[in-house]
Amino acid sequence: MYIPHTDNDREEMLHAVGVKEIEELFTDVPSAHIFPELDIPPALTEMEAVAHLEKISQSNQSVRDLTCFLGAGAYNHFTPAAVDSIMRRGEFLTAYTPYQPEISQGTLQAIFDYQSLVATLTGMEVSNASHYDGATAAAEAVNMAYANFRGKKSRVVLSPALHPQYRETIRTYTRGSVIDIVGETDGIDPHGDPEDLISFIDDNTALVMVQYPDFFGRIYDFRKLAEAAHEKGALISISTNPLSLGLLTPPGEFNADIVTGEGQALGLPLSYGGPYLGLFATRKKFVRKMAGRLAGETVDVNGQRGFVLTLTAREQHIRREKATSNICTNQGLMALASTVYMSMLGKGGLREVAELCYQKAHYAAKQINSLPNYVVLNDTPFFNEFMVRCPYPVDKINQDLLEREILGGYDLGLEYVSLKEHMLIAVTEMNSRQDIELLVSTLAEVSDD
Repeated sequence: MYIPHTDNDREEMLHAVGVKEIEELFTDVPSAHIFPELDIPPALTEMEAVAHLEKISQSNQSVRDLTCFLGAGAYNHFTPAAVDSIMRRGEFLTAYTPYQPEISQGTLQAIFDYQSLVATLTGMEVSNASHYDGATAAAEAVNMAYANFRGKKSRVVLSPALHPQYRETIRTYTRGSVIDIVGETDGIDPHGDPEDLISFIDDNTALVMVQYPDFFGRIYDFRKLAEAAHEKGALISISTNPLSLGLLTPPGEFNADIVTGEGQALGLPLSYGGPYLGLFATRKKFVRKMAGRLAGETVDVNGQRGFVLTLTAREQHIRREKATSNICTNQGLMALASTVYMSMLGKGGLREVAELCYQKAHYAAKQINSLPNYVVLNDTPFFNEFMVRCPYPVDKINQDLLEREILGGYDLGLEYVSLKEHMLIAVTEMNSRQDIELLVSTLAEVSDD
């Protein structure tokens, strides 16, 4: 083991703090706690440790072992091998924040390409790169809206169909502040319309936030809601599933001011919950209030194209208490993965994947709806997720499905009291027709138990 400090180094440090022995640094610690008896197993060799850890890992089950119909914010999609291959290149994998453009052109260009792709996909004018995940990106949208009005507007209207974890993160961010969150309800009408939020918008409203497709998979046109928000001088933010935008109208065409989203669907593995990627795009006029980094394209003294970090004065290392966010770090490697994914698929490929998800989900919904005692709530167009009213508690159904190596849908009753015995089922391009038919036949068997 490499130990950097020599005996002379340690003596100098001890002299600097006024003690002679290292033990004197711990005189305030009760002797009973300095060298406590630890209940740990005997040491293992490296070979034994690897074998032990591999045995533990075999108890885990993943989408490689199970047929997956679970979504609710994280989805089982196919990732081309090139994504992981490029991520693992040393110049990307170990890269640090590119403060020095003369040695960071590769990273800066990747960031610039990511921003360009996200802006194009969402129909917005500018994108940052990036945030931790969809939840923190949504919370940063609240911070930005509040900062945009210089604290003169404090009301934030959240759709109850916004991901529950996003709403929880927003509440954590704003706890102790003057920001007043409204629009959420403990019981939600699954057939509710986002235009119901208009009644919550007043002259004190800074931001209205909705999701597209929403947490239940439903697709809405938000033009009227955006118009109502703008009439009151408020901003509107739309949290989106970016993969759906390969098929659906981009939020920018709804006149959104801010678009956020979870980028996991863009080439990132499920990974037991992370790391993921927070998308954030906005209008150019709000760029100086936007948290996070922004790379720009320029030319050097020789007229050659180059890339730099721009508007860094808004970053926390400069603005400090004036910054809109206290987070400097981003998910740079995850942003790179999504950039490679989007570049490889292109416009046509993204649309093809989105269409596969859409068509397969609608096939599954039709088959499930034909089962006795199962009702698909599909009064509203949906993308790749849909709600099913079940004849039994969802946890019981999911347990029966798991015994048949099927990962069932999300139990909506965990978050919404009014949706007890309702399941949210997600279907992606990874689900074959045989997978869907197996799910349907198993649900029929569960219903007959």
